[in-house]
Amino acid sequence: MARKMLSLLPPLLLAAAGLTGLLLLCIPTRDIREPPALKYGIVLDAGSSHTSMFIYKWPADKENDTGIVGQHSSCDVRGGGISSYADNPSGAGQSLAECLDQALRDVPRDRHMGTPLYLGATAGMRLLNLTSPEASASVLAAVTQKLTQYPFDFRGARILSGQDEGVFGWVTANYLLENFIKYDWVGRWFRPRKGTLGAMDLGGASTQITFETASPAEDPANEVQLRLYGQQYRVYTHSFLCYGRDQVLQRLLASALQAHSQPHSFHPCWPRGYSTQVLLRDVYQSPCTVAQRPQTFNSSSRVHLSGSSNPALCRSLVLGLFDFSSCRFSQCSFNSIFQPPVAGDFIGFSAFFYTVDFLRTVMGLPVATMKQLEDATFTLCNQTWSELQARAPNEGARLPDYCAGAMFVQQLLSRGYGFDDRAFGRVTFQKKAGDTAVGWALGYMLNLTNLIPAEPPKLRKGTDFGSWVVLLLLFAVLLLAALVLLLRQARSTKSPSAI
Repeated sequence: MARKMLSLLPPLLLAAAGLTGLLLLCIPTRDIREPPALKYGIVLDAGSSHTSMFIYKWPADKENDTGIVGQHSSCDVRGGGISSYADNPSGAGQSLAECLDQALRDVPRDRHMGTPLYLGATAGMRLLNLTSPEASASVLAAVTQKLTQYPFDFRGARILSGQDEGVFGWVTANYLLENFIKYDWVGRWFRPRKGTLGAMDLGGASTQITFETASPAEDPANEVQLRLYGQQYRVYTHSFLCYGRDQVLQRLLASALQAHSQPHSFHPCWPRGYSTQVLLRDVYQSPCTVAQRPQTFNSSSRVHLSGSSNPALCRSLVLGLFDFSSCRFSQCSFNSIFQPPVAGDFIGFSAFFYTVDFLRTVMGLPVATMKQLEDATFTLCNQTWSELQARAPNEGARLPDYCAGAMFVQQLLSRGYGFDDRAFGRVTFQKKAGDTAVGWALGYMLNLTNLIPAEPPKLRKGTDFGSWVVLLLLFAVLLLAALVLLLRQARSTKSPSAI
């Protein structure tokens, strides 16, 4: 009897496996689609000095599961920023044509109609809007007219506020570095235990600092609350208009002209041996230099300006850009603007990166501590024009201004934002994260296309149809094999008794 039961065990086990598999396959599952096509989005970053176009891509079925949007390609528009076309608005639109034509090639033709296209203008247009709202409106109208001629899904051209620029830059940096949510190796979304990092952006006409803070801001104008992946974030942010690199250089130029008698003046931040003619109209036409503008001056006259390679005087000139005299809050950065203490990791991009990178790679100087950054800046500002040209023969027109830019960055970080040696050690300077440029453009598109949900993405399990069919056949074969074995076993047990 025991022998008969043992002989029946293999077919019974096969039958049980087949029946179990068939029952499991009857459990309802969600359909899994084939690997999706890609979707695309285009953002034009219309800065004060130039415009850049970024094309992003992501799987078409992942619109509410983030962590997968990446940069497909980019294009730098030739010429100045769109704000420089105040006297020729149609030229602003025409300047974008070359990059938009590239977008026609980079985005597959069958995706053109569904590709959102945005233009965001920053501090250059904010300044133009302050001085001439009519000219600003004309430039935006000309740009809009040009963008609507292309077969993309144009979603508008607008001027970003300084707060928007800061917050979107913060979102971009933390999104790319997977600080909000991450996709692990077993295919699950999870929220990393590490916190977010602060973001510092230095553009042509403004600079922004944004970081997460635990306490409410004493000035509500400096606080933004975001809900991303079910997590609430309280973020401090402020944008300083007229503190971008280009406008700082203009203000320092105006200060140098004030400090010396005309028609010949000296600029302590320029290298000794460098000189040029400065048109006064160019110096004082910016709203950022209005306070330094003489009551009477000949706008068409030129002043001869020479460099003197004097880092101490250059630092004094830069410090004159900051006002530390008053603060109605518990603490301020400068110009009476509330700022909590900087804490945690930070990333500096745009001109922050280019300035520090010049000190590191061209000058070959260490900048790992605040003291090293100060020493490197003084070393740079002591260089003569011939020494600088020998070190960086391909830098062109920007070369004379690296001392002023580095001195401003060093003073902004140390005196303005309050980074000491310990806090500065947690700052990294990057141009990209992976293959994607760090800046406000990606965060702007993620926000407007709702690619970052307020709640965490839900997990779902499913079986591919092909795999389901294979499993079904396998379990059916197992069940059939079990039946065959059982029949053979039954016949073998009957045959001896028949004899």
